[in-house]
Parts: sequence; structure tokens; C-alpha cells
Amino acid sequence: MTVTTPPMSLVEARARLTRWLAKHSIDLLRVSLGMVFLGFGALKFFPGASPAEDLVARTLDTLSLGIVSGRWAVLMTAVAECFIGLTLVSGRFLRAGLLVLAASLVGIMSPLVLFFGDMFPGTPTLEAQYVFKDIVLATGGLVVAAKALGARLVP
Repeated sequence: MTVTTPPMSLVEARARLTRWLAKHSIDLLRVSLGMVFLGFGALKFFPGASPAEDLVARTLDTLSLGIVSGRWAVLMTAVAECFIGLTLVSGRFLRAGLLVLAASLVGIMSPLVLFFGDMFPGTPTLEAQYVFKDIVLATGGLVVAAKALGARLVP
């Protein structure tokens, strides 16, 4: 005689999915954010490869009152973004990576204030769209930081 298990009900399936999402979704968010930071950061090591290169140089030049400018500004940003990406992907030194991310967000979002007229001469420029995507990265970083600091997602 074979024993068959009854089919899973929709309620049971939903409960399993909810538990799986609660267990894994923030880690998946962390890794995907890390891959984005790593990808965009790596581009900045190669002159002309990043569409944000000029914006990065101009922003850091303005924020540092001319102390950090040009290629050095872009390289510093590349190192910071790659560090953030590696910590998010690996989960190692995560708090340090999140601290660098928090500090970087000032620079990441500041073009919206510093160069608003240039970024929105009517419709948003490509640079404005580039900065806008960072709003999503920032809020994702907040979720990852909440978990790193002890918050739990409970189904």
C-alpha cells in the first residue's frame, strides 16, 4: 500500500512562500545591491567607461572645495563603491561597508542640490536619471542596514 500526501493547499503554499521570503529576501537584496555597486564602481577604474565620470569628478571637486578633483575623485569613488559592493556581496565587514555607503550617500545625492538646473534643464538628463536610480539603492541599503543592526523580518 502506498501512502500519498494530500496536495498542498493554497494557504499552506502561501505560508511556505512567506517564510522563505522572510528568511532570504533581505540577503538577496544585500547581494544584488552589492553587485550593482561593484559593477558601477569597477567601471570608474577605466577612463571613459562610466557615464557618471564627469558628474562624479565635478561633485567631489565641489564638495571638497577643490581638494579632490578630476581623475582622483573618480578613483576614490571607484574604490569606495567597490568596497561597498564587496562587503554587501560577501556579507563580511558589512557594518563597515554600510558606514561607507552612508557617507557616500551624501556625495551620491548631492548633485540633485548642487547642479539641479544642469540636471533638469526641462526633462531629466541622463545624469539626473543616474542619480535617481540611487534613491532605490539608498532605500535598499537602509533595509540591509536594519537587518545588520538586528532587525528581523517575521512572517
